[in-house]
Amino acid sequence: MWWIIVLAVVAVLVLYLIAAYNGLVRARNQVDNAWSQIDVQLKRRIDLIPNLVETVKAYAAHEKSTLEAVINARNAAIAAPATPAGQAAADNLMTGALRQLFALGEAYPDLKANTNFLALQEELTATEGRVAYARQFYNDSVLSYNNKLQSFPTVIIAGMFKFAQREYFETDAASREVPKVQF
Repeated sequence: MWWIIVLAVVAVLVLYLIAAYNGLVRARNQVDNAWSQIDVQLKRRIDLIPNLVETVKAYAAHEKSTLEAVINARNAAIAAPATPAGQAAADNLMTGALRQLFALGEAYPDLKANTNFLALQEELTATEGRVAYARQFYNDSVLSYNNKLQSFPTVIIAGMFKFAQREYFETDAASREVPKVQF
């Protein structure tokens, strides 16, 4: 009779181990999926940059430093390591360069009225919204995954199967500053 109790306890422990392991795998896969969504949106933004630069060149050819900054930021984004920290650094550089580029639209009324520029600006704005959503989803997924890794008793299972924590997609301090507007 006692062996039935022992067998039942062992069966419950094995079932819990399987459920906890599968939960960790699902959470890790959710993080990977969320990361791929960020990657897709960042690549989408990178692909829009050449058309935007060519449109601006026609109207503001003497704004070479701004155009070069955008091109350099795009190249840095393409070459950035596929890690949250590497992509966040490239994202910050790209955001700053795009802000400068869109500021040219204010300085050049003809450019601001150009339908190609307006369409590309709208597309980039929509893409920025998608990137922001993808970042939020990724960071939420990382939070959930890391919480599972650090919670008892799954921390034991995570250690046994070498599950590693993931890092958040974070911006740097400079990109959090509120831009100064002067009239």
